[in-house]
Amino acid sequence: MPVAAEIAQIRTLALVGPAAAGKTSLVEALLCQAGAIGAPGSVEKGNTVSDHDPLERRALRSLNASLLHFRHAGIHTHLIDTPGSPDFLGQSLPALEAVETAAVVIAAPNGIEPMAQRMMQWAAQRERDRLIVVNKIDAPGLDLQALVAQIQAAFGRECLPVNLPAGRGERVVDCFYNLAEDGPPTDFSSVAEAHRALVEQVVEVDAALVERYLNEGDVDPSELHAPLEQALREGHLVPICFVSARTGAGVTELLEVIERLLPDPSEANPPAFLRGEGQGARPMQAQPDPARHVLAHVFKIAQDPYVGKLGILRVHQGTITPGSQLYVGDGRRPFKVGHLFMLQGKDFTEVPRALPGDLCAIAKVDELHYDAVLHDAAEDEHIHLQPLDFPVPVHGLAIEPKRRGDEQRLHDILLKLVSEDPCLRLTHVASTNESVVYGLGELHLRTLLERLTEVHKCEVATRPPRIAYRETIAAPAEGHHRHKKQTGGAGQFGEVFLRVEPLPRGAGYEFVDQVKGGAIPYNFMPAVEKGVRQALETGVIAGYPVVDLRVVVYDGKHHSVDSKEIAFLTAGRKALVEAVQAARPCVLEPIVDVEISAPEASMGDITGDLAARRGQVSGTQGSPTGGLVVLAQAPLAELASYQTRLNALTGGQGRYTLVFSHYEAVPPTLQAQLTAQYRIRDEG
Repeated sequence: MPVAAEIAQIRTLALVGPAAAGKTSLVEALLCQAGAIGAPGSVEKGNTVSDHDPLERRALRSLNASLLHFRHAGIHTHLIDTPGSPDFLGQSLPALEAVETAAVVIAAPNGIEPMAQRMMQWAAQRERDRLIVVNKIDAPGLDLQALVAQIQAAFGRECLPVNLPAGRGERVVDCFYNLAEDGPPTDFSSVAEAHRALVEQVVEVDAALVERYLNEGDVDPSELHAPLEQALREGHLVPICFVSARTGAGVTELLEVIERLLPDPSEANPPAFLRGEGQGARPMQAQPDPARHVLAHVFKIAQDPYVGKLGILRVHQGTITPGSQLYVGDGRRPFKVGHLFMLQGKDFTEVPRALPGDLCAIAKVDELHYDAVLHDAAEDEHIHLQPLDFPVPVHGLAIEPKRRGDEQRLHDILLKLVSEDPCLRLTHVASTNESVVYGLGELHLRTLLERLTEVHKCEVATRPPRIAYRETIAAPAEGHHRHKKQTGGAGQFGEVFLRVEPLPRGAGYEFVDQVKGGAIPYNFMPAVEKGVRQALETGVIAGYPVVDLRVVVYDGKHHSVDSKEIAFLTAGRKALVEAVQAARPCVLEPIVDVEISAPEASMGDITGDLAARRGQVSGTQGSPTGGLVVLAQAPLAELASYQTRLNALTGGQGRYTLVFSHYEAVPPTLQAQLTAQYRIRDEG
């Protein structure tokens, strides 16, 4: 078979959406229906193909993105089963970059949950084709017609059923291809009505087809493949499928949708590659051509106990084979591909090649990292993907080993775990000598700790970290310091004049050299900047990093014999401290966007509690489950252990998510408290 024909038979999709929507059970049903496994596994029994991690099986939920594949009706389908909790977006969001289609799974009894809304938005932003899969249609008391109306209200009228439930969810009827004159009875709408809506939506992308449709009254669906793919690419059509992973209703029809409607690698929008750095970066389009040079990207890193570090990648262009020489990013030293694997949950199958559209894994290559771009030509310019807009991890734990001497081992394990999840961050706070790991929520960090203790056998102690306050200035000011030290031989001399100017929030730090006439020789200017940076990192009034300011060094003095780098480093540091102290310094605190889902009866208590925590409620919106969602902003410092408080207010029915928003000045009383604590620590 020609290689181009093989590529036309590849499908890739990621199952995304909220927890408990039934994504993993749906994967099992698809694998079984396609003949890849003998019988579907069960999340409750812990025997599914995708949830193979012992922690996942105990938690009865997905914690990692898992790769699976099957062949059916001549089509090779790659699936990625993703976690549904917002805490594990570092696993689910990268999956969108590796596939043509984002299949957003919605549990019919729960309706449209916040995670489904987010995934639809993210998929649209990355220009992925979208498919909505309504699962659990066998649940009693459903109004699926009302759910479709909610989907269209939330995501647009372009969301249209391509099949319809019948017999109260016992079976599913196709509305696009297998059209009878009147169609069999369905639970709502009709086959003819749904078919007409689909055809009218698809032909709208082609003026000639519109005219033909108006003249002839219908168009054969077999002639609509190209315009249908165009409608999917442009977001002009978002198909809705109905299924019950538990009973198998609709699984055959979903397979047909995957194989006949969803795009192959040549039919979807190309990935957002960029060539070049910074502002000069320009779009670059990958071509799904196996004969061109290789272009692939690593969307997941995993540590396997048997094969070691795994780089899991999507091939966009070219062909990778064992023995291929590949470069990582702008590196100049290639590595040789030893073995190429296809993954089926925890199982590895060695394959002879990977074509555009394939998802595969390469083992034991230390240079591989998340978001690395692989290619087989030493490019002069850097090729990279447009970065994903990940939530900022703001939940932190200070962590240390319980056993003395395990510090380095703990650090090495944490680095491995952080490399697997782009939403985990490890920092060392020099001022408190704390190692702090940040995640997206309590579940995220609890899972990290379980992995440390149970998988890596490393016992740790944790405590809440200091809040990541920052310092800044509100006005320009000048600073000056002369460092002079004479100790018998050659002395030390350096004098620095500088000024500081406030920058907009989030602008960071700028260093400007405006010294004229060699007052400070150019070879000492790096030492001045190093001293300035030291002062900015350790803080001036409360012991927190100083941000959002410009530092302009405009004058100074030197001595031909006594001037040394240490003298200018000290002078730069102390001049900066003097300037900041005179520039109306203030302490900033992280403000987060809070989204709280809870029963309507608890809303008054929740909004009152948020107000007491210096929070500001921006609004509420209805939830399909009958409760309400509160949207607010609040200081992160006020939300420590908030889940415990929320459980008390809602009888355990409330849940919340936090996303970093911005930094804001703390109230004067809190600033006074923080500066007083810093003076006590400094004097101690």
